[in-house]
Amino acid sequence: MHDDYTELKIERIGHVAVLRLANPPVNALSTTLMNELTLALDRISESDDVRAVVLTGEGKVFCAGADLKSRGETIKGPGDLPQHSRRTRECFHAIRECSKPVVGAINGAALGAGLAIVASCDILVAARTAVVGLPEINVGLLGGGRHGMRLFSHSRLRRMMLTGLRVDGDELYRLGVVEASVPVEEVLDRALELAREIASKSPLSTVLAKQTLNAIEDMSLRDGYRYEQDMTAAIAKTDDAKEARLAFLEKRAPVFRGS
Repeated sequence: MHDDYTELKIERIGHVAVLRLANPPVNALSTTLMNELTLALDRISESDDVRAVVLTGEGKVFCAGADLKSRGETIKGPGDLPQHSRRTRECFHAIRECSKPVVGAINGAALGAGLAIVASCDILVAARTAVVGLPEINVGLLGGGRHGMRLFSHSRLRRMMLTGLRVDGDELYRLGVVEASVPVEEVLDRALELAREIASKSPLSTVLAKQTLNAIEDMSLRDGYRYEQDMTAAIAKTDDAKEARLAFLEKRAPVFRGS
């Protein structure tokens, strides 16, 4: 992987890329971090040897939200605010649109923009001590509500946005937002376990499955299922699909070549 990053740490473990937000002390989403995260995910999208991603925070915090300290330095004149807003949007979309599935390991507080990052991931696990929230109401801002709607019910999301309520790992698990709520020292291992399982599948099928899930998310039942059927027909023609069927019949582990 490339090493030209200053606020993002990247590690390769087999076919899994581990990305750590690293802008101490609270991994605030600075312009640099947004640009680096977007670039890293775009590179991963076109890296055949990476099949899944784990996204987490360095230290005790996942991401405490927008970097309010650098906001004044970033937004100085005409065009600066639209540029900043566009950069922020594209950072979140880069996670959702990354061709490889992204497992979010919520190791600590994920607030505001941190919640939007979490909501843009494909699969989530959380530390019991982690909290997710939308504190913007307390600092005269808005943001993250639409992303939060992907995770929370109508009442809970509005309560969070209007009061700043923070939801911990156990409550996230009870609500079905995350796949597991574990001690903080286990959260990365649990995320890696899921990422490795994803990486063991046909990489072509995995890419097309995520692409399909993204595409059908806002479609009607009829249109969405029709699209899924078309993608199923495309996957079935690949060598990997044939290998998967053969391995099943021969009762052995498949050997995928990504074709």
